[in-house]
Amino acid sequence: MSNISTDRLAKREILENKGQTRRRFLASTTAGVAMVAASSRALAKRGFKLNYILSSSMYGTLPLGEILPEVKKTGATSIDIWPRAHGNQREQMEKMGHEAFAALLKKHDVRLGCITRYDLGPFRLQDEMKVCAKLGGDLLICGGSGPKGLSGGELKKAVKSFAEKMKPHAEAAEAAGVKIGIENHSSNLINTPDSLKWLLEFSPSKNIGIAMAPYHLETLGQEAGDLAKLVGQLGERLFMFYAWQHGMGCMEKLPKEQELLQMPGRGKLDFGPILQSLKAINYSGYTAIFMHPVPRGIPILPTPTKTTEEINKARSYLENRLTKS
Repeated sequence: MSNISTDRLAKREILENKGQTRRRFLASTTAGVAMVAASSRALAKRGFKLNYILSSSMYGTLPLGEILPEVKKTGATSIDIWPRAHGNQREQMEKMGHEAFAALLKKHDVRLGCITRYDLGPFRLQDEMKVCAKLGGDLLICGGSGPKGLSGGELKKAVKSFAEKMKPHAEAAEAAGVKIGIENHSSNLINTPDSLKWLLEFSPSKNIGIAMAPYHLETLGQEAGDLAKLVGQLGERLFMFYAWQHGMGCMEKLPKEQELLQMPGRGKLDFGPILQSLKAINYSGYTAIFMHPVPRGIPILPTPTKTTEEINKARSYLENRLTKS
């Protein structure tokens, strides 16, 4: 055999050995990644818990001194402060002074988690960012301003424009150490699954995210499976999850039992798939057990004790479904 043939055979053998080594490496790497992913999912599944926050509006306009003792009873460690018309605890906070409010939080071993300010909208939050951060909060919730009733290309264009306008506010939020959660409220620009996903696409800042309310998405025909898929798509940009379903709505006065169908475990929405998706992304944002009473500004039930009991019924349902998911 010539030296040329011998050289070719030697080179071919080297290449084949390299190929086999590379395939073995890729196979072992893929297996390793799969094992790590499976391990992470298992760890999340074993240790996963919902991070409950209590919305002050669930107690209407009751005094903060009556609401804060209820926070830990509901399984929460933090509170979301609401202004009028849904509550008036933001106004109470201002009237008593920030130092007095901070002292009240400390007395009841509760932290401020969030301030909800639909009244200010997304473009007037910068002063509120400083207040929120000063008192230990890390999230502001508002709606997404813009034209309503758009779809397709027009909607995408409007969401992109909104995201551009939010850039200086995202920078201010980052500087203050807080995040801004845009809720998918039905009367806002950002109110459909596509608009939520586009907002995140056009807003690279990790300080802009979503406050997801199934109540409003259900009216668009989204069911448990769709909502669970959306949770996965929002991922780490999901800042607040409202455990809140449409039931029979919250715009007209209904008998209390019908009004309470907004609560988890009472209405027809199965939260199981949604909870499974929250677990899959190892969701660490806030979860608020939520509903709106009619009229706004009253507690969901007549007394703090009954309101807390109702929240805990919903929490028991969520925990049971979480265990089975």
